[in-house]
Amino acid sequence: MSTWNSLTSEAQLEQLRNASHESPQLIFKHSVQCGTSAHVRHYLENATSELMGHMSLHYLDLIRYRAVSNAIAAEFAVPHQSPQVLLISSGKVIYHASHLSIQPSRILGYAQEAMT
Repeated sequence: MSTWNSLTSEAQLEQLRNASHESPQLIFKHSVQCGTSAHVRHYLENATSELMGHMSLHYLDLIRYRAVSNAIAAEFAVPHQSPQVLLISSGKVIYHASHLSIQPSRILGYAQEAMT
C-alpha cells in the first residue's frame, strides 16, 4: 500500500479532518493478523488507482497503532471493527463499512457524491 498514507499518530487525525473539507479522506483500518482483513486489503489495493482520483487514502495498522484506532473510534463516533473503512468529508463520516461489506464501488460513489 505504498500510495496510501500511513496513520501512525493521533495528531494526524486533526490534519485528516481538516483536509476532509477540501476532499474526501478514506481510512482503512487493517489487522495484519486477520485473514479477512488481508482479503479486503488486497481488494482495496486493486482499486487504489480508481480511488486515488477522488479521495486521499490512509492506512492504519491497528495492531501496531491501537491507540490511533481507538482515537478514530472516539473522534468519529464509529465503533471499532476490523477490517474497517471510514470515508470522511467536511469533518464527518459519510460512509463506513467493515469486513466483507467493504466495496470500493460504494466508497467511490459516496466520495463522488460528496464532491458535488
